[in-house]
Amino acid sequence: MKRFDAIQFGTIAAALASLTLGAAAHAQQVILKVHHFLPPTSSAQVKLIQPWCDKINKESGDKLKCQIYPAMQLGGTPPQLFDQVKDGVADIIWTLPTYSAGRFTKSEVFELPWMTTTAKGGSQALYAYVQKYAQDEFKGVHPLFMHVHDGALFHFVSKQPKTLEDMKGLKIRAATRANSKMIASLGATPVQMPLPQVPESLSKSVVDGAAVPWEGTPAIKLSEIAKYHLDVPAGSPRISNSIFIFGMNQAKYDSLPPDLKKVIDANSGLATSAWAGEVGFDDVVAPLKKVAQDRNNTFYTLPEAEYQRWVKATAGVDDEWIKEAAAKGADGKKLLEEARALIKQYTK
Repeated sequence: MKRFDAIQFGTIAAALASLTLGAAAHAQQVILKVHHFLPPTSSAQVKLIQPWCDKINKESGDKLKCQIYPAMQLGGTPPQLFDQVKDGVADIIWTLPTYSAGRFTKSEVFELPWMTTTAKGGSQALYAYVQKYAQDEFKGVHPLFMHVHDGALFHFVSKQPKTLEDMKGLKIRAATRANSKMIASLGATPVQMPLPQVPESLSKSVVDGAAVPWEGTPAIKLSEIAKYHLDVPAGSPRISNSIFIFGMNQAKYDSLPPDLKKVIDANSGLATSAWAGEVGFDDVVAPLKKVAQDRNNTFYTLPEAEYQRWVKATAGVDDEWIKEAAAKGADGKKLLEEARALIKQYTK
């Protein structure tokens, strides 16, 4: 009887110990709430957010795990995402910080017309630039990586502009403030809105067309809605770009133990920004363009002479940004030169 009790006690003790160890291991797991504004099928989640989350989960031995909330499932609107991560509503966000107009003036330089030719080069340049010149604009948020997209082009439902004169009076969706100014300088009327609002706006003729990169087209089925696509000469910087941040609440990052911080750091920074630009944007241009081609949509490339007319017409957008930067105590001319130099340095 005593022997039975001893064996039984030992078995129970072992089971309890196993449960305790399991609970302790579970307690060590850090769940990161990741919030963004596009659907779960979007290229951003499929190509960037999910792979990044899978990688840190594996490298941390399951101690880091993402809970992804797409399509603003935690509430709010896309312009509020930056403040959500800053305030701790979300642990990590992916967004365009410049959806909040006027708050990221120094970083906004990458959204001026005709800046980048590849997302990989532009993304590295953006990350390096922010680290050197604009960290104050992201106080409270720890940038994991930053990137630009593959460059916006124009998509129209039924209009087929080919010259500056054809642009006059057209209503065109703009992503950001800088994008709006560029469109206005071409003689069109900008209507600024986040990407998810574009399909309804096009279908209801709120706008005639939209400035969207190829990467953004599948999330809103733009190749099915728009029948006409206007692009720039091959290898030339596109009409505009947007800056993105995949950023973490600073307090959340600071609270991580050293081993988990090391995993996060290994998946952050310049190299990760390059990866985001290349895998998430440059690599998807050809297949997404083919989707539109397979639907027999019409493509038009600006001739070089007409392209230069558009570049000249938008020169004032740069000048206005330089003045705005100066009004906030920054040397806008120098910052624009530095941004262009970094783009050249990282674009190969």
